[in-house]
Order: sequence, then structure tokens, then C-alpha cells
Amino acid sequence: MNATALENVNTWLSGNYDAATKETIEKLQKENLAELEESFYRNLEFGTGGLRGIMGVGTNRMNKYTVGMATQGFANYLKKSFEGEIKVAIGHDSRNNSRFFAETTANVFAANGIKVYLFEALRPTPELSFAIRTLGCKGGVVCTASHNPKEYNGYKAYWNDGAQLIPPHDKNVIKEVEAISNVDDVKWSGGEANITIIGKEMDDQYIQMVKSLSIYPEAIAKQHNLKIVYTPIHGTGIMIVPKVLQAFGFTNVHIVEEQATPNGNFPTVAYPNPEEKETMSIGLQKAKELDADILLGTDPDSDRVGVGIKNHKGEWVLMNGNQTAVLAFAYMIEARKKKGIAQPNDMVISTIVTTEMINEVAKQNDVNCYNVLTGFKWIASLLAEKEGEENYIIGGEESFGLMIGDKVRDKDAVSAVALLCEMAAYEKANGSSLFDKLIDMYVQYGFYYEELISITKKGMNGQKEIADMMEGYRKTPPTSINGSKVVEILDYEKQKGKDFESGDSWTIDLPKSNVLQFVTEDGSKISARPSGTEPKIKFYFSVKTKLKNKQEFDIKFAELETKIKGIVTDMKLN
Repeated sequence: MNATALENVNTWLSGNYDAATKETIEKLQKENLAELEESFYRNLEFGTGGLRGIMGVGTNRMNKYTVGMATQGFANYLKKSFEGEIKVAIGHDSRNNSRFFAETTANVFAANGIKVYLFEALRPTPELSFAIRTLGCKGGVVCTASHNPKEYNGYKAYWNDGAQLIPPHDKNVIKEVEAISNVDDVKWSGGEANITIIGKEMDDQYIQMVKSLSIYPEAIAKQHNLKIVYTPIHGTGIMIVPKVLQAFGFTNVHIVEEQATPNGNFPTVAYPNPEEKETMSIGLQKAKELDADILLGTDPDSDRVGVGIKNHKGEWVLMNGNQTAVLAFAYMIEARKKKGIAQPNDMVISTIVTTEMINEVAKQNDVNCYNVLTGFKWIASLLAEKEGEENYIIGGEESFGLMIGDKVRDKDAVSAVALLCEMAAYEKANGSSLFDKLIDMYVQYGFYYEELISITKKGMNGQKEIADMMEGYRKTPPTSINGSKVVEILDYEKQKGKDFESGDSWTIDLPKSNVLQFVTEDGSKISARPSGTEPKIKFYFSVKTKLKNKQEFDIKFAELETKIKGIVTDMKLN
């Protein structure tokens, strides 16, 4: 067995750990040494977003001890950073052990003299962000692994702005967490009086905030009978989304009953991810049966939204994250303009791997559009930087996430569901549909199409394999992709861009991030980015063409799909 794993095992067997944990370790010693080694060969990394891992015993697993030690480190940093009373808010999703991890987190914070607001039961992650800001907290935690498989759980750490940690706080918290080398360093109990349970009152405030984002309530009044199918995919959305849709005035909402009950085993899906067609299949079936107007699904912690609509042929299709984002950005920009509530300093924020069609929509409407690194903490950071100077209206990225308005500082599928339904109602009131609107936008702004491929590399060697792939692209970058010359390379780790035609290079004014982008002569863009939360490397493909009229759509769409397939084959990624 790996020497580090062996040392960690012995520490746990001889240390102050509960009997059940020690019994499980002893059983693994007899029956599954490979699993034991995988569980103990390293410490579960407290990354810039917190913890995420498989649940079980061991230093490399999500359990009471890894969660407690992380919380102790975070508590130590909060106490070094702020004077006087320190408050935190804690939420959790429907995953197995999420409530236990949330209560463990609450007890450790409370034992450190920190005032804790703990949600009474599962709640959407965006509501946790909202609660931090509403209650004047210095930080917060939500126990969730978002859309990961059922074996996983996680721990997202938030700062006083309601956003996930960014520099310098992310690295400083990591140092404090790494300094907790022993479970005996953790204050596990003794501060229970510092814990306050919150629930309905915060729900009501959050629902009112989301309702305030509505631009055309009169369109909803006309189309209140819009046939909506919604699935919470066994997650937190069931707690809030139906109430929000009711508050908006929608009267014809159908919940997918098979997926309505919160369940950490996610019994009806392989992955509780609304990006996956299989995950949305039960909802799609119900939408077809009811001849619905729109289908929406949210992941377990309700920060991602999947959307199904009928296309120009009357067939049900699932939109990708870029299509959803483009529709939402265009609505928030164009509808505000039409309503006469647009401000001259309105601005929107996208990310470097999201469709550039958003930039074009903003440009043609004279709205500032900024592009930041992947992750809503960067959108929130720029929002905070521009606060008071520019008027933020929407941010989002291709990962099925939107952040509408400035009261929540993380991606929010609850408000996204409500606004997408309003958009569908607005189009229907005007004799159109969301898909018709999408094609109209392709004619006006250019036909952009994107796809994503994720390659998973599991186990101890997985991270090295991913690092080797990125190193290979840096040392010997492709000179052409799918027959089109590479004209530009952007390396966000080195913060350098280079134009191969002119030989010019420039500095990228963003924090370092392990992302590479290749831009080809025909306008295609390929981005390579290792995931920060999973053992994956993601490849983003963006292609574009001109669409003269709606009648050309099918032909041009097939051309763009063929082009992406050619790129994938040429880069040997299939």
C-alpha cells in the first residue's frame, strides 16, 4: 500500500475516531485493500470552491471528520478576518448525509463562538447566498455536490458578499484548513446556543426578491395558463420553485411526480444533471403527453436549469446551456429597452468559454459585456467591483447557469426557471415561441453553435493524465484544426495571447487559470479546461456562420454540427 495511505490508516485506527469508523477501516483491510488505499492515499483537497468527493471513511472522502476539520479551518480564518460578532448561514441539498454534514458544520462554527443561521431543512443553494447577504453574515456553507452522482457530496464555502471564495480568501482559507492536522484540533460541540434555525421567513423574502425581477408581468397575466412542466430531479427545487411560479402568476404548473420527492439516491436517473437528456427524459415524456409549452428541470441544489421546448417542426428538443443563456441575456437586454427601464450604464457578464453570441447581442444593443473566468464567483467579483458605476442586469455561462439581478451572488436556477417561463409567456403573447425567437436571433446576431465534451480520468493517475494532456497542448499546439489554420492561442495560465498571423502577443488581464483556447481562421474556437471539482477535462467547441433567413436554419445547423464533429475527430477526442 502507498506509504501515505498506510500512515493515514494507522492515524485513524489509533486516533480519536468513532468505533464505527474504525470497524469500517478494519473491514476494508480484510476485504478491499484497493478501496482502502483510494480512501486514504491523500487528504481530500479543500480547493478554491471547498470540498467535493465520494462519501465514506478516510482522508480522501467526505465524512464527519473531513467536514469538521474544514469547518475548523474556515472558522479560524473568519475569526482572523473580522472583529466583533461573526455570523454564518448554512444550507444543504437532498443528498445522502447532507443534513448530517450541515449540522456538523453548524456545531463546529457554533463551538467556535460564531453565530449560525441553519436552514430548518433542504433549500436551494441560491437561497443560501441570498440569506448571507440578507442576514449580514461574514460567510456561509452549503453542503451539496451539485449535479454529481449519488456517491458524492460536497461543501461550498461562501464569503460575506454571498459569493464563493476568491483570492486572497480562497488560498488563505485553504492554508487554515491544511493547518488542522488532527481531529483533536476541532471544536466539535459546546456552542449549541449560538445556532438559530431559519426557514419560512427567509423563503418569503427570497420569493419576493425573485418576483421583483419580472419585466413583463402583463405578459404572464395574458398567458397565466401557460402549460409548464417542472422537475426538481429529487432535489431542493421542490421547496421553492412551485411557490415562485405561483407568485409570478402562473396557474398551470405540472410537477413531474416521479421526481418530486427529495431523495439522495436519485432513483430515476443515473446522474441528477439537467444537462443530460436521460435525466430530463421523464419530464420530456410528460411534456409531450400534456402538449406543454415549456419543460424545466433543476439539479439537486437548484443552481442549474435544463430547458425543453418545441422546435420549428413541433418536436421537443433540449436547449444547451449557451442557447438558454443567449435567450435570457437577450430578453433582459431587449425587454428592458422596450419597457423603457433600461439604464445607460446597464452591463452584463459572461465567461470565456461561453458563446460569443452574447457579446454580439450586447454590442448591438449598446450594453457593456464583460468576459471573466469560468465560475460564478468571478461574475460576482466583477459585479462587486463595478457596483455603483455600472448597473448589472444578468450574468451567466454555458454550464446551464444564470445569475439574474444582484441580490444573489451565485448561479440561481430558481429565478432562471421563473424568468424563462416569463420569456415563453412573452413570446406566446406575441404569437411566437422561444425557438422562433432563437432563430430570429441567429438571423440578427449571427448563427453561433456550441458543444461540450468531458473526458473523465479517474483514480490516482487521473489528475496526472489530465495535466499531461494540457502540457502537450502547450508544448506542441496544433497549427490547424479540421483543415482551418490556428490563428490565435490564448493561454490563461500564462496570461498570454498570441496572434500567429501578425506575431503580436499580449497580456490577458484576468487571474491565472488553467485554460487554453485555440481560434481558427474560419472563426471556430476550441477551449480546453480541466474541471476544478471533478477528475475531468472539458473541451468546449464553438462554431459560427451567417443565417440569411429562417428557411436556411436546418441546412446551416447541419453544417455547424458536421463542423464540430470534424473538429472532435481531428483532435482525436472521440
